[in-house]
Amino acid sequence: MKSKRILVWFRNDLRLHDNEMLVEALAKSESILPVYFFDPQYFHETRFATLKTGIHRAKFLLESVAALRLSFQKLGGDILLVHGNPEEFMARLVTDFDISEVYHHREVAPEETVVSTKMEDLLWKQKINLKHFIGHTLYNKEDLPFPIKDIPDVFAQFKKKTERDAMVKSCFLSPEEITFVENEDWGVLPTLADLGFEADAADFPDFAFTGGEEAGLEHLRELLLEGAEIHQKPVKNAGDKPGFSSRLSGWLSLGCLSPRKVYWKLKEAEAAFGGNANFNQILLGLLWRDYFRFMFKKHGIAFFQEPEEFEKEFFSPTENEHPDLLKWKNGNTGHAIVDRYMQELNTNGFISHTGRLLVSTFLIHILKIHWTNGAVYFEEKLIDYAPASNWGNWANVAGAGKDLKSKNTFDLEKQIKLLETLVSDTPSMV
Repeated sequence: MKSKRILVWFRNDLRLHDNEMLVEALAKSESILPVYFFDPQYFHETRFATLKTGIHRAKFLLESVAALRLSFQKLGGDILLVHGNPEEFMARLVTDFDISEVYHHREVAPEETVVSTKMEDLLWKQKINLKHFIGHTLYNKEDLPFPIKDIPDVFAQFKKKTERDAMVKSCFLSPEEITFVENEDWGVLPTLADLGFEADAADFPDFAFTGGEEAGLEHLRELLLEGAEIHQKPVKNAGDKPGFSSRLSGWLSLGCLSPRKVYWKLKEAEAAFGGNANFNQILLGLLWRDYFRFMFKKHGIAFFQEPEEFEKEFFSPTENEHPDLLKWKNGNTGHAIVDRYMQELNTNGFISHTGRLLVSTFLIHILKIHWTNGAVYFEEKLIDYAPASNWGNWANVAGAGKDLKSKNTFDLEKQIKLLETLVSDTPSMV
């Protein structure tokens, strides 16, 4: 029997394609109420004197929500945009719109998990079920060859067993028809100023990322066409180029792109044009995303081998005003390659994985500054910030993650010499 009305709470899943939560809501309801909350807690200053969300990601988020709104409008509806935290408004929405059930995607990082738990308790008091979906990973947890508690902590073992024994499911199709709950006021999309930013066009470079499902799908299409050209041209292995990045991560982090969509489109390209090193790097990146999310699901904060030291630094940071930390943030360390990457991060909200390894290694192992300071700075600056991947990568570079066999072996000086030889004076967005 269909529920009368289902509230579909969008979070980091801003797409129509491959969205099981949306597909099931449509199948089990007479009408749906899509909702997105612009939660103030994600736009405040942290105890590290950084922002939870910097201007580049805020711009990308606004574009992504606007794109989702347009998709719903083309189907004759809209998405309700609420300026406030879900704990404050959800109970009223459930009552006002006579909601029978609420659907949402569960996150794995502590702060996001707390929000889900609070919401579950709040709705339970109203005798409303909060149904959880997991739509951020390439592999569904039930399709893994091991239960969550037995997932290997060593990435190489996770990769080997998963690729051998698990299967990537097909994508859910985008809905062609949606019946929306009747509503007269769908809310206004905030501006950057509404979110507390002072910005103008000069703050964003010409090649800045554009958020949204269609932009992500178009970028993926162009990326795979480039792969076809790489296959046809007798060039040096592109995977050997320092700083290679597919630049898909921003759309993946907000769920504008499904990892399964990327996987199956890539497999289509491989079938048509053959494989290459860049395609392999994309697949490897998808596996790392899964690994870190499942590690946080398995361990929580215990993923960090130094939980007491982590909590001390995280809750009472002592190095906010350290001169070397400030120079690192501003790209003024005096080390040309490190500074180039940090200036690029500050300007564009993005640097390649190679760049991230280099600047994090420099901060931790050369400047001897605790890694949490770098992780929260990346949280502010990155367009593609995702809690599990960001904190997991920083912990691994610091040697504080669970994968003891993959502790940081990044040779800073060797990498610097290589980059000085191969990286031109233009920005290294490749």
